[in-house]
Amino acid sequence: MSWLDQQAFRTVIQHTPLVAIDLIVENSAGEILLGKRCNRPAQGQWFVPGGRITKDETIPAAFSRLTEVELGLSIPMVRALFQGVYEHHYPDNFIDESFSTHYVVLAYHLSMELDLNELPVDQHNAYRWWPQVALLVAEEVHRHTKWYFGTEHRAG
Repeated sequence: MSWLDQQAFRTVIQHTPLVAIDLIVENSAGEILLGKRCNRPAQGQWFVPGGRITKDETIPAAFSRLTEVELGLSIPMVRALFQGVYEHHYPDNFIDESFSTHYVVLAYHLSMELDLNELPVDQHNAYRWWPQVALLVAEEVHRHTKWYFGTEHRAG
């Protein structure tokens, strides 16, 4: 796995979609884990954990890496239920508002318990368990997160 330098990554985002995995984590009470985003895009909004797949990284390897980075535990993809393919369009990018970001997202559902105090804070500066009915009506929950609990805006 290799990461691009900032200028190369900027060029990629400007000209092509990114492929990502989002993690829809549900606890035994039926609540969904959301984190308050630290970075663009969707900065300051509540969102499911997730991240990009890198070049030459298999989807199962990316899934395990992202669960470790986002949840603090490396979880094999076979423990998750594939929920579908989604497209996310944002008016800004990781640096500024000069161009948009386009993601093709593979969404996976995980049932598990997590201690919110032990979750990584690189991408999210706060975490909450949200009842599904509450997250669907909350203005501070990003619309792309809400899509995972309906039928609209699925790709293909």
